[in-house]
Amino acid sequence: MNLRRRLFFILMGPVIFAAVWLLLSGTFSRVAAQAIGVMTWMIFWWITRPVNITVTAILPVALNALLNLVPMETITSQYASDSVILIFGSGLITMPWAAIGLDRRIALKTLSLVGPSMKSQITVWLLASTLLSTMLPNVAVCALFTTIAVSMLTAAGHGDIPNSAPAVPILLAVGWGVTLGGAGSPLGGAMNLVAISFMEDYTGHEFIYIDWVIRILPYFIIAIAVLLAGMLLMPMKVDHLKGTKEFFEREYKELGPMKRDEKICAVLFLIALAGVFLRPLYDHLLPGLAPAYLFLIIGFLSFFITAADKGLMLTWEQAQKESLWGMMILFAGGMALGSLLNGAGASARVAELISGMSLDGGLLTIIILVVFTRLMSEVTNGTTAAAIMVPIVFGFTSETGLNPVPYWFITTMAFNGEYLLPISVRAIPVAHGLNANKMLKAGIPMTLLNIVVVIAVGWALMEFWPSFSTLPYLG
Repeated sequence: MNLRRRLFFILMGPVIFAAVWLLLSGTFSRVAAQAIGVMTWMIFWWITRPVNITVTAILPVALNALLNLVPMETITSQYASDSVILIFGSGLITMPWAAIGLDRRIALKTLSLVGPSMKSQITVWLLASTLLSTMLPNVAVCALFTTIAVSMLTAAGHGDIPNSAPAVPILLAVGWGVTLGGAGSPLGGAMNLVAISFMEDYTGHEFIYIDWVIRILPYFIIAIAVLLAGMLLMPMKVDHLKGTKEFFEREYKELGPMKRDEKICAVLFLIALAGVFLRPLYDHLLPGLAPAYLFLIIGFLSFFITAADKGLMLTWEQAQKESLWGMMILFAGGMALGSLLNGAGASARVAELISGMSLDGGLLTIIILVVFTRLMSEVTNGTTAAAIMVPIVFGFTSETGLNPVPYWFITTMAFNGEYLLPISVRAIPVAHGLNANKMLKAGIPMTLLNIVVVIAVGWALMEFWPSFSTLPYLG
């Protein structure tokens, strides 16, 4: 981006803020209108990117300090919330994997099942990236799988990624798979932790992760099947990739037997994973051991374990260098924006306006909710969409007397699916040579198809499965 264009976008941020403030001043209170102005300013910068998206995530603190919209501690506390600690802790657990080769072992073992046909390639890449990203950070899964995919394509004689016909569906399968994988469990991404934080604030209860998995599973299975079917129907100029199965088998064989350090890291991860999903069995004995602190404790142990080379499994210098600080700030910025909208009364006022539309909570309500949430996630990211939409869901349902639980779950389905733009994790395949225009062109029908699936499945679950609309601790 040239300097003039960048300066124009930077200056347009406060201009848009002022315009929104003036336009909404008759409908919203001053602080609410200004809060929405902050939101539009952030969205504009997130889309145009005159500065890094992480820098934009700091705006709620800076602007609240100038405008005094809400108590500052409600904003700054989001940057050190339990969810941020969970992201940090999960990073500590998986950080040693790259150095010891555990991440590559898991990926290669999974991909060794792939056959030479393009349909087999798409199926395995999509399913592997989707399922692994339900438990591991989607950024890490996407980065690892994209690197391996490029190596495989090069070995198969298709190393010119920008002009490689088979590279498009394979890299799309990775980029889209990790996005959809976020819906599978709360560990699938920061956007889920945003939604859970708001749910816990609303109910005053700790959210049990297994409740998410059980209620989202029907949608998750259907969404994967629909995405896979859509990808298999895409026109393909290449039918087979020679030697791909042998490539994965050879690469995996070169790793040799599983080493001591790999076993230790795998055990630590499985303990953390089991602790999260078995939380109902011990929450009354250890009420303070929420997932964030369980992950932090297990990650903390890595600093004390001696590796096979007599060094430490994890050092602070490594943690400081490799922690996803930007992701944590971006996540916190989305949470801070949500707190700003809530505290300033903007979410409540939006909920009042929605209530005035005479929506009864049925199919039309779901359509509006899903389409708007999806639009937000496509042009920004899932974390931002969650931070903006979840408070609106709670405000709207409170105004209309509706049960918020099913609409909350449907919203999580909507923001766990982004297919169009090279932002968030999808920037990784594009950085490796995937044409962004091809992603956009192929993503349009997939996006429309997924929106229909979210609406249809969400409505059906709400209408015909009572458990979808309840949480055990809410009665």
